[in-house]
Amino acid sequence: MTHAPHATDSGLLYAGLEAGGTKCVCAVGTGPDDLRACIQFATTTPSETMARAVAFFEAYRSGLLVLGIAAFGPLDPRPNSTSFGFITSTPKPGWAHTDLAGTLSQALSLPVAFDTDVNAAALAEQRWGAALGLDTFLYVTVGTGIGGGAIVHGRLLHGLLHPEMGHIRIPHDWQVDPFPGLCPYHGDCLEGLASGPALEARWGKPAHSLPTDHPAWSLEARYLALGLVAFICTLMPQRIIMGGGILHQEHVFPRVRYEVQQLLNNYLQVSELHAQLDDYIVPPALGGRAGVLGALALAHTVR
Repeated sequence: MTHAPHATDSGLLYAGLEAGGTKCVCAVGTGPDDLRACIQFATTTPSETMARAVAFFEAYRSGLLVLGIAAFGPLDPRPNSTSFGFITSTPKPGWAHTDLAGTLSQALSLPVAFDTDVNAAALAEQRWGAALGLDTFLYVTVGTGIGGGAIVHGRLLHGLLHPEMGHIRIPHDWQVDPFPGLCPYHGDCLEGLASGPALEARWGKPAHSLPTDHPAWSLEARYLALGLVAFICTLMPQRIIMGGGILHQEHVFPRVRYEVQQLLNNYLQVSELHAQLDDYIVPPALGGRAGVLGALALAHTVR
């Protein structure tokens, strides 16, 4: 997808890069109602991927204020760290210890805001989407990997680094599911059991090709619910927003809501966690644009 007016058509703008493990999306604008240009391309080698991003942004550089980068991880979002802006210990071939933010900042002569793609998507949903008016919520993505971003008391959650919600350990019944998991670090963590590649490896077909009555989906919903209940009991979010390719299967949402309710077993006496949870576990209001809009939302945070 691409459409690109001349840079002189507008005033000062923000640049956003969603650097995903499979694809990158670059955009120029100020928000969802003001995207002046957008392009998508495959994430290949670091040098080739960054060169394509720089070439796209170059046409608008005179009008750009800040570049926001929302990237796959693990990464280092700490501004005072010597490895700030780096992709760090990722299993993605060729990308470990890549200086993503520094390289692009230097090439474009722009200040950079840098965070995980899921943290950024959470920020976008708070600013423009399904988390308007909320100050404590989660954004969870289930696709090539599983990740979670959190905003707590109105601020993105960081600690030593950033949340790694996809790598929590969940109960694994080896009798029911002998699949060992795909995570190269942890085997049967949440991501290792319930990501898109895990589904394909376990069942021999891509997730999108599995029929709705396939046993894969009951197992998937249970695993995702085990993760969500751990997050609910730890952070008590006001809402959980779930995105990513696996959640494009609309039948997954009601299954996950049901499993969450069963696992909570009426322990938490708050109205949001009763009934059908339709307003508690929800898709992103920004749809597939949440990631790149998250990059723009990150850029807005730079003063």
